[in-house]
Amino acid sequence: MPVLRSTIDPRSEGFATHRAQMLALVEQFRELEASVRAHSEKAQAKFDGRGQLLPRERVDRLLDRGSPFLELSTLAGYKMHDDDGKRSISGGSSIIGIGFVQGRRCMINASDSAIKGGAISPMGLRKGLRAQEVARQSRLPCINLVESAGANLLYQSELFVDGGRIFANMARLSAAGIPQITVVHGSSTAGGAYIPGLSDYVIVVEDRSRIFLAGPPLVKAALGEDADEETLGGAVMHTSVSGTAEYLAKDDAHALELARELMGKIPWDEGQPGQRGQPAMGAASHVPARPPRFDPEELLGVVPVDYRQPYDVREVIARVVDDSDFLDFKPAYGAQTVCGHARIEGHAVGIVGNNGPIFPEGAAKAGHFIQVCCQSGTPIVYLQNTTGYMVGTEAEQAGIVKHGAKMIQAVANATVPQLTILIGGSFGAGNYGMCGRSFDPRFIFAWPNARISVMGGEQAAKVMEIITRAKLARQGVTVSDADMEKMTAGIRDKLDSEAGALFATARLWDDGVIDPRDTRRVLATTLAICREADARRLYPNTFGVARL
Repeated sequence: MPVLRSTIDPRSEGFATHRAQMLALVEQFRELEASVRAHSEKAQAKFDGRGQLLPRERVDRLLDRGSPFLELSTLAGYKMHDDDGKRSISGGSSIIGIGFVQGRRCMINASDSAIKGGAISPMGLRKGLRAQEVARQSRLPCINLVESAGANLLYQSELFVDGGRIFANMARLSAAGIPQITVVHGSSTAGGAYIPGLSDYVIVVEDRSRIFLAGPPLVKAALGEDADEETLGGAVMHTSVSGTAEYLAKDDAHALELARELMGKIPWDEGQPGQRGQPAMGAASHVPARPPRFDPEELLGVVPVDYRQPYDVREVIARVVDDSDFLDFKPAYGAQTVCGHARIEGHAVGIVGNNGPIFPEGAAKAGHFIQVCCQSGTPIVYLQNTTGYMVGTEAEQAGIVKHGAKMIQAVANATVPQLTILIGGSFGAGNYGMCGRSFDPRFIFAWPNARISVMGGEQAAKVMEIITRAKLARQGVTVSDADMEKMTAGIRDKLDSEAGALFATARLWDDGVIDPRDTRRVLATTLAICREADARRLYPNTFGVARL
């Protein structure tokens, strides 16, 4: 049994330093997530006065009590548009994640209407589109908890055209056989009216829900017609006159009970394993899941916060995989790229990790390994920490371009689920070869120390210095080291400021920042989602469920 050994001493000074630095980064993003919740909770009195539940209370009521909830993109839009990163942190004005409703795993998308009325920002839109993509790939029923002021008109040029994708996706998901359920807790107007309109099932709340293309002021301005909100688009009207909604609830809590009852009545995944309390679909039930032999708590100190400090990625693997059992694939060939087989909570996986830059031999090895994983239907987990593909005369003559291209071809065309965790640096084409966002991994998460950029700020500044000195020399101009430092410092600072985990997650370059200690849990959850999806049978139709 190839059980990994560890050379890490948790009592050492270096370990303690790494742990303290990583904990500080974890606390930073956790505090920002708490700020989003606090921003929403400020509206508690207003919601209580209206007899409503806060958005997160709605999500809690919908989910099975005590069940896990994998929240995605919690800091979408951080320091972008109207998110100031301090008092007004909105998380994209939505709560999105995967959780269990009546034992069925579902994609939940709830408007955070306690923050600016749930107005949609550009990154909030992208967050919603990403949720639909995950639902499509993972074949997850979608439950929308809607109450939104609509698009933030200050950013309409960044919202209007791509916003139509939300509706196109809903129609396509329904046609694919993936249920679309919407609870309208408040306003769902203008373009937002098409969210319930395109849903397969709609639940509305008496005296609270409003669904119309144009509200009373616009109707008056356009037609000269006087109409009140209830007559124009109220809950009773839509359940008894227009037929836009199927179920009428007396309040938020009742609406969520109806959504749960509906999800329980739909024969979704009946008779199939993989739901809560049953073996995960595709997992080898005859192989018991065993915890790692090394404490996952030690992941805080195993990896240096500074990506330039070397360490062995096997130390991470040993604290993530079952029984710390890892079969190294070609360990003596292309040693800077680590490949091998393991299990995570019983799920068989192939793992590709980095111990430095990717050399030609490592690229060839990874390309080979990805293909054998596809041959056996084994999902692949990428643990990214690389400065990229190796450069220089020796690497070029050894064929780094062609071998790197082979690896990228393998990643791009892999037929099995691919999951990526950014545990350190993610630079240059190494981001591509290790299945970064642009290569569409099923899920991609980042540790808070992750750095992602075309290259490091120091390297970029040095490149620009060499180019600039050469240009000035041709012009007969000399420049002092001090002046050159002033010229290149801005480049270095810009790239460094744009490489951090918070900058990346704000732009949805990942599905969220996670605590390193949660890596095994997150991978086990997403592997189960992927395996269930691949085994799930859908019943597609041509146009989706039309509201007749």
